[in-house]
Amino acid sequence: MNERQRARRPGGRSARVGAEVHQAVTDLISERGYGNFTVGEVAARAGVADSSIYRRWGNLEALLADVALTRLNAQSPMPDTGSLAGDLRTYAANVAREITGPDGLALLRLTVALSSNGHQGLQARDDLLAERRRQLQSMLDRAHERGEHPPDAFGVLDHILAPMYIRVLFGAGPLTPDYVDGLVDRLL
Repeated sequence: MNERQRARRPGGRSARVGAEVHQAVTDLISERGYGNFTVGEVAARAGVADSSIYRRWGNLEALLADVALTRLNAQSPMPDTGSLAGDLRTYAANVAREITGPDGLALLRLTVALSSNGHQGLQARDDLLAERRRQLQSMLDRAHERGEHPPDAFGVLDHILAPMYIRVLFGAGPLTPDYVDGLVDRLL
C-alpha cells in the first residue's frame, strides 16, 4: 500500500460504513417501526457484517441512540447567532424542520422507543439525552456569558421541544414558523 492510499483510509471507509448503517436503521424504522428488525437485518441492508455493528456499537440500542444523536447534531446543530432569542429561534426552527422532514417521525419514534426497551435501551436513551442536554447547556451558557438570563435546559425541553414533539407524534397540528416562534416567545 502506498502513502497516498494509507492516508486516505482513516475516516474514509469507516465513515462510509457508518453512514450506510445509519441510513439502513432510518429506512428500517420508517418501513417497519422500532423493534421490528434485528442487527442482522441492519447489517444486510447496509452491506456489512453483523460483527462490524457489534464491534462498533456494542448492541442495537447503542446503535439506535447513535443514529438519533448523529441526525440531531447534523440537522439541528446548536446555533450561535449572538443572542439567546436568535439562538433559540434558529434552534427551534431547525428542530421543527428535522422532525417534520421525511425521516422525522421515525427519529422521534426511535427516541421514544429507547425509553421502553429494558436496561440497554434506557442507557442508550440516557446517553442521548445527556449529550443533547450538554449541547443545549453550551448554548445557554454562552447567553449567560453575554449577560442574558437564559432558562435552564429543561425549560427549553418543556417549553419548546416537548410541544413540537407532541404535535408531530400525535398529528396535533402543523409546526408553522409562527407557532415555533411563539413557543420561544413564551419561554423568554
